[in-house]
Amino acid sequence: MSVRVKMRTLILVISTLFCVACLHAQTNYYTTTKTFNQDGYIYQCDVRASGFVTLYNKSNKLINVYPVYKNTGESFVQTDAGIKLLESDTWTRSKRFSIVNAAFSDSEKQMLKGHDFYIIMYINSSTGRVDEVSFEFHKSDPFAAIPVSVYRKIETEIKKDLWFTLTAEGKMLSYIFYCWAQEPK
Repeated sequence: MSVRVKMRTLILVISTLFCVACLHAQTNYYTTTKTFNQDGYIYQCDVRASGFVTLYNKSNKLINVYPVYKNTGESFVQTDAGIKLLESDTWTRSKRFSIVNAAFSDSEKQMLKGHDFYIIMYINSSTGRVDEVSFEFHKSDPFAAIPVSVYRKIETEIKKDLWFTLTAEGKMLSYIFYCWAQEPK
């Protein structure tokens, strides 16, 4: 084998190693509980012992607060008992999926392929507007490599563009908890 072929092979091997190192060197923003203060907003990242991350706007008041009936203060526990809190509609599902999909770049979507995360909305039971949003994923998921600014974009778009029509039962609660899992596409 000539010296030129050996040099090309060596350069190719070194280049490949750098590429592999780059793939594994993605930033994981959410390994420990901490606060992110940037661009006029503050986000809190809580990491549980299980490794699950809850990411939310620090101004949120409803994190870890369970819904109650306004008139009695009695806790509301959502079960599969058929209690309907929101009227059926045809547009909010596609709109919320669209908001989430639009927040991620094509390269981020490729990185997240096959993975989903949870988006939680806290819906105002008087207005039907979304008052607060939080996110959940595991700290080892590729979602941990997504910067806070992407989650902030999802939050602001949901709060700006979504609203719900509440049932009589839904209007009786302090707020409505609504969660879904989604793989960005």
